[in-house]
Amino acid sequence: MNTHEQRNEHQFADIERSLRKISDLVKQKGREILAHFPITPPQFVALQWLNEYGDMTIGELSTRIHLACSTTTDLVDRMERNGLVSRVKDEKDRRVVRIHLLEKGQTIIQEVIVKRQQYLAEMLTDFSCDQVDLLEANLHVLLKTMKEKRAARSEQ
Repeated sequence: MNTHEQRNEHQFADIERSLRKISDLVKQKGREILAHFPITPPQFVALQWLNEYGDMTIGELSTRIHLACSTTTDLVDRMERNGLVSRVKDEKDRRVVRIHLLEKGQTIIQEVIVKRQQYLAEMLTDFSCDQVDLLEANLHVLLKTMKEKRAARSEQ
């Protein structure tokens, strides 16, 4: 193995470690923020998916949030009792029930996301505009590449 490959190996290890630690710190801050809202972290994740992708069945939601259908059903039951979501019959197939994000749930999600964005802005105050632009561009390219490669693998 040449020094270029070794350097890349070390760089990739450092990048992976940094991304993991950043993700962990963002999650910790997210939990601190959620402590001031009437939802749990799993409920936040579920509400985020519904907010971003629209109505879903229990099965679709459980796949997205990586929980068993029975656990997701319990989660949705609690969110429904708290007025965050409702169950609605699919217009095309009345046998299908979809989980719909209600205004109260959407408001909570927006408030939490704004607080998370404010936290990130605070962390980036010492970055120059160019550094923030470069960070945003590189993260966008990395995310796009990861999604494309994942989609290509699932098509095989």
